[in-house]
Amino acid sequence: MKKPKRKVDLVVISDVHLGTYGCHAKELLQYLKSIDVKHLVLNGDIIDIWQFNKRYWPKSHMKVFKHIISLLGDGVRVSYITGNHDELLRKFSGFEMGGLEIVNKLKLSLPSGDAWIFHGDVFDVSMRHSKWLAKLGGIGYDMLILLNRSVNNGLEYFGRPRISLSKRIKNKVKSAVSYMSHFEQLVADLASQSGFSYAVCGHIHQPCIKRIDGEAGEVIYLNSGDWVENLTSLEYHAGEWNLYFHEELLDRVEEIEQEVEQELNDALSIVHLMQEFKIPMR
Repeated sequence: MKKPKRKVDLVVISDVHLGTYGCHAKELLQYLKSIDVKHLVLNGDIIDIWQFNKRYWPKSHMKVFKHIISLLGDGVRVSYITGNHDELLRKFSGFEMGGLEIVNKLKLSLPSGDAWIFHGDVFDVSMRHSKWLAKLGGIGYDMLILLNRSVNNGLEYFGRPRISLSKRIKNKVKSAVSYMSHFEQLVADLASQSGFSYAVCGHIHQPCIKRIDGEAGEVIYLNSGDWVENLTSLEYHAGEWNLYFHEELLDRVEEIEQEVEQELNDALSIVHLMQEFKIPMR
């Protein structure tokens, strides 16, 4: 017997990065199918056009895309806010069809206050002055996510908790921590000056809800996180905001066993080659 869907007034997701290896499309689809939402906000970097490769577009990614289209048919309002990885869509800003709209930012009057929703890349110095460097970083980030997934498959197989290599690196690098703090403060300052109660963004992959003193008053800063590392969304219902953290619902033991077995076989093959060519192993 299927569980009834949770009713949610507003859901904000960002940084899905469909079309990349790091995207957790299966888990996102599970989440979207578990909720009965009135307004879905896709807050940037949903499709990763920067790294899009027609040779890599799995069925799970297409299923997410099709499900969002089906929500429109069910009367759900869908707002697509453009980000940096899908910036090509900015030329279509202002487009509306049925319940779908494409915008660069969104202002909502909620029962508990006005919300300013945008992706956040406009405050990224590397995006404004060194876009090529940001794109190169995106490729390296995707490779790190691939490595992280292999590591976590092995950890899960042996009953160990998952880890996030990219999060650990970010938390260790003082400049990254300083950047995120500056980003949040800048958003809060601008939101307070414009009279908003809430500032909602994505981009930095750091899920968060917290109060920040802006230049013109207190603002509640919210970040929806991502569907690469954190698997999070923001939910607004009955006048309250909450962060949703996804837990995998499917039993992936068999899948993990197959992946780990393949990785072990690959590693053994490399060892045999090294022995055959008498390459020292250090």
